[in-house]
Amino acid sequence: MQSTSVRIDVATHRELKHLAAAMAMTVGETVSLAVRRLRQDQIGAELRADLDEVESAWLDADLG
Repeated sequence: MQSTSVRIDVATHRELKHLAAAMAMTVGETVSLAVRRLRQDQIGAELRADLDEVESAWLDADLG
């Protein structure tokens, strides 16, 4: 697996290390999990949003 560096402040790094240790995960695994959960939250928010006019029209279309 390729890797890269991400610059974060010292306090965030410290918290990340504590979270990783508490969950018996590596820091990289913890970051991956956090990114996945943030993405899931974003998808959930999109699904909860009101439909726009095009989406409403598509759902109300007569399929004949």
